[in-house]
Amino acid sequence: MSCPRPPALTRRAFIVSAAAASAGAMLPPQPNARAAGRREFRLRAGQSRAQIAPEPYGDTAVWCYDGSLPGPEIRVRQGERLRIAVENALGEETTVHWHGVRVPNAMDGVPHLTQAPIAPGETFTYEFSAVDAGTFWYHPHQRSFEQVGRGLYGPLIVEEADPIQADRDVTWVLSDWRLTRSAEMRDDFGNRHDMMHNGRIGNTVTINGRVPDVFPVRKGERIRLRLINAANARIFGLDFGGHEPVVIAFDGQPVEPHVPAGGLVVLGSGMRADIVLDMTADAGSRISVTDRFYKDLEYRLVDLAYGNEPLRAATLDTPVALPPNPLPEPDLASAARHEITFNGGMMGAMVMQQMGGSMGESSSDGGMMGGMGSMMDMMHSGGIWFVNGVAAEGHVMEPMLTLARDRSHVIAMTNATAWHHPTHLHGHSFRVISRNGQPTRHREWQDTVLMAPRERVEIAFVADNPGHWMLHCHILEHQAAGMMGVFRVV
Repeated sequence: MSCPRPPALTRRAFIVSAAAASAGAMLPPQPNARAAGRREFRLRAGQSRAQIAPEPYGDTAVWCYDGSLPGPEIRVRQGERLRIAVENALGEETTVHWHGVRVPNAMDGVPHLTQAPIAPGETFTYEFSAVDAGTFWYHPHQRSFEQVGRGLYGPLIVEEADPIQADRDVTWVLSDWRLTRSAEMRDDFGNRHDMMHNGRIGNTVTINGRVPDVFPVRKGERIRLRLINAANARIFGLDFGGHEPVVIAFDGQPVEPHVPAGGLVVLGSGMRADIVLDMTADAGSRISVTDRFYKDLEYRLVDLAYGNEPLRAATLDTPVALPPNPLPEPDLASAARHEITFNGGMMGAMVMQQMGGSMGESSSDGGMMGGMGSMMDMMHSGGIWFVNGVAAEGHVMEPMLTLARDRSHVIAMTNATAWHHPTHLHGHSFRVISRNGQPTRHREWQDTVLMAPRERVEIAFVADNPGHWMLHCHILEHQAAGMMGVFRVV
């Protein structure tokens, strides 16, 4: 299994420069207007240039919204209605998917499945209500392996009516880039090697579109930090250097406040986490935040730089639990059960052969669970990645599952591959109820669940949002190479 190299264009690779953006800078809110009880916004997808790498490197050609990287932070209150006009100033079609937001099917942004793509020079208006509070984001679903990879994404924050007490509410949009030594974008999107392995892993990691140096903090300060993984494929495992990150939400949905296992906040592509970070180190100190997900490839992401004057003598002692969102609770006793198997990629045949002894021939839903022979047959069909034996071509296909509306469903997903897959479900949030047969501790609500190689994960939800919805790996090269399916709620 190949592993990503550590970022080459980290701060140590550059001359220290005051031009380097602080990771602590809050993203500017998107200008908006109020009309007839709605919040109105405009986004323009187009080409621009951005100072991803600090000086003396030059800027980099990117695609982005409103000329900013990441796109403008859209921040609204729970229950408000949004009307967002998206203008396409690119030279190709695009859409916008509101990742994690439970929108009506026609607003989901999947080309040809839920809408016609937005042609160059055209505008499409999305309208939906912010039913859930939480941390979400927006990005294209049209050729996303390149459009997202070039910078088309932005945060969507829905505030609670009564937020928890914190000194700052900060968004970090994490991403990575494959840059040349002159900080130009490598134009090798969608190559077969990336598709067959672990996706487009970049050599340069950014927070809010810039290679970070320091994040200014003060002793005694409490920060609500909203983490969004907008990278095509990179998985982050953030170690906050002796601080205890308390996770209060995954993928926008509240969870029982807890310190994650090993102290690492792990985010696959498309995933989000809200954490409470109390600044407990001494004034004047400097503590590194380190990404430790890939073994032996750790690197310093950013330093927490303490000012010389404490904010207060001790950190806040106030509740951090978030109120629940209005999600219907699945009834496991009456739930319909379904099986989905993910196959393919480099070493896919070997993994299927290894797992063949414990996996049946097929599931009740037609999941392909055979061994090396069936794997090789599928690969010879021209696909790279498969969901229940089918490699997606485009976004329109026969539904692999039909789910009864307003009924509880349990989907058992088996990752019969040698790679991690952050698996994203559109239109719904789900509880993660078990991993490899063991109940999860927090039964967390998510919309994107990270599945380890050879892992079996069970999710449960009420299918209360009618329409045709995507289920796919959010490693965008895996999605483009077939790891995507449609399920229908009727």
